[in-house]
Order: sequence, then structure tokens, then C-alpha cells
Amino acid sequence: MFKKILLCGFVAFGVAACGNGGDNTSETSVAKVEAAPSASGRDQIKIVGSSTVYPFATTVAENFGRSTSFKTPIVESTGSGGGLKLFCSGLGDNYPDITNASRRIKSSEVELCAENGINDIVEVKVGYDGIVVANSTKSDRMELTLRELYLALAKDVPDGKGGLKPNDYINWSDINPALKDTKIEIMGPPPTSGTRDAFVELAMEGGCQTFDWIKALKKTDKNTYKAICHAFREDDGFIEAGENDNLIVRKLNANPNALGIFGFGFLDQNGDSVQGSVIDDTLPTFENISDGSYPVSRSLYFYVKKDMIGTVPGIAEYLTEFTSVRASGQDGYLSEKGLIPMNAEEHAQWQSQVRAQKTLSLN
Repeated sequence: MFKKILLCGFVAFGVAACGNGGDNTSETSVAKVEAAPSASGRDQIKIVGSSTVYPFATTVAENFGRSTSFKTPIVESTGSGGGLKLFCSGLGDNYPDITNASRRIKSSEVELCAENGINDIVEVKVGYDGIVVANSTKSDRMELTLRELYLALAKDVPDGKGGLKPNDYINWSDINPALKDTKIEIMGPPPTSGTRDAFVELAMEGGCQTFDWIKALKKTDKNTYKAICHAFREDDGFIEAGENDNLIVRKLNANPNALGIFGFGFLDQNGDSVQGSVIDDTLPTFENISDGSYPVSRSLYFYVKKDMIGTVPGIAEYLTEFTSVRASGQDGYLSEKGLIPMNAEEHAQWQSQVRAQKTLSLN
């Protein structure tokens, strides 16, 4: 069931939205735009996808709904993988028009879309996000290395003899005597989540590659490398907590010894109760994520069916608003929600591509 939310202000696609729609000049208010009749049987945008991008999409949505005569889009948080599966399942009124993603679309997903008649996809980069490993402010802040994080989470770990053993680390102090003598309890997203995909690539592989013999496997035996670096432990050291990051935050407050994995935006919104761990001597701050020094940082996207632009009313205008300087620019309102914006030059490049409705190419 799609969750209703209010959408964000704009005018016609390529023209000012909530002002100038993203030009670098100052933005001023504009009159509401009347919704055109739908060429399909539906006159309401459907959006699915990433739980990380969801708060940003809903914020844009609220402004859009207040400023226009278009119907409020229907938005659902399904996770990146789940959203892309729905998005690529078909073309038309019964399928989502847009899907949010906290990682880039995969070639296999592009192929699935093509199999179902979706050949033209517009890619929109939203900005950046850091993946945090957070705990309750009732406890001391954790300071971890990528290697320690990998050893805490991996299904199998190096045995010190050039091989592997089942992960038998129970307490953090088992990994490093300098760490807390408390049980390893980490809550994180399921395999359908883009946050999980990005965390595996950035954190798990980052820690895995600190072992030279495993790092060498990436060139000689990719399947074994992935099996070692990507597989999470299956005991209660790691707990899949679903796609609801707010639920993880609540559970951290209830269990001060536990850690949770989620996007920086949720840390930013809940900074009074949870804190981000230091990873490789770097705090997950707006500045450290923006300049790339925080090691677990990623790009955020959403994807649009080009065939539905002009078919379902409001899609083009929604794109205009989301890519406006007012929304996703460096001083845009999404930064107040925890989005790490692109620099002005990169933002302008993406804005231009979206205005031209440039179709996706993974080459």
C-alpha cells in the first residue's frame, strides 16, 4: 500500500520551480501551475524505493503539494532493491513512475526493465550520504577501524594461519582488547536495501581488504573474494532490522550497548539520542562526508520512466523542483534534513541532464 504524502513546489519542467527551478540566480515565488489532463488513466505520481532517500522525497513532496494544483504523489519506502524490482516490473498505470535508490542502478536491473518494455530511464543524482554506525548517547561513542567493523560482522574471519574460521568473536574486546567488553550487537538493513549494498562495498570490503591475501583474491578469484567479504554473520551478532531506520533508532535507545547501521540523515535528525561512531579516526559529519574523508560515503539517486513524463501529470515538474537549487543545492532545504549536497558545478551538470531528460547509460 502506497503511503500518501504531500509533494513540492515548481512550475513547468525546465522553467522556474519554487522560484527559478534550479538556476543559480535567486529564487522567487511563482504562481501555482494548473495540472493538465492525464493521457493515462492515472493522475497521481507513484514513487517507491530507498528508505534513505524517502525523507528527502517526502520533504520535496510537501513543498510540491503546497505550491501546485497537481495531486499529491503516493510514496512508499520499500528499500532500493525492492523499489527497483517494482519499478522494472512493467510500464503503465499499475507500476511506479519513480524509484528512489541509495546506490546506483545495477546492469541486471536495467536488463529487467528492458525485458518489461522500460527502455528509457532518466537518472537523477540527489546528492551524497554517509552510512553511520551509531549507538545511543547513553553509552560512550565507539571508535572503530574498518577492519574491526568487518571482523565484528563477517560470517567467516581470518584464522591467522592463511585460512578462515567461523566468526567466533562474541564481545568487542575479543577483536581488540582496547574496545569495550560488551557483546557485539549490530542492527542493520536487509539485502534488499541500498544501504546494505553500499555498506558492503564501502565498509565490509574496506575492512576485508586490510588482509593482503584476501585483497589479492579480488583479482584472482572474485567469487571467493565476495563470499569472504560480503557475507554477514548469521548469529545474533548481526540483526536484520528491516527497512525502517526510525525503528533502529528506537531500538538503540532501548539498548545502549547495541549499534545500528543507517544513513547520515537519520543520525542528523536524531542527534539528541544517537551518535555516530568514529570510523578510521573520522567522525560522520556533514563536512567529512562532503569532502570524502569519511570512509563510508555514497551517492543517492532516483530513477524515472521517461515514457511516463507527460503521461502522468506532474512528473516533469517534480523533477524540476527536486533538482532546483532551492531544494538540493548547497544551501537548499534538503540539507536541513541531512542531505549532503553536490558542489555547485556538479549540481548544475545533473540539473542540465535532467532538464534535457537524458536517458541512462551505464557505460
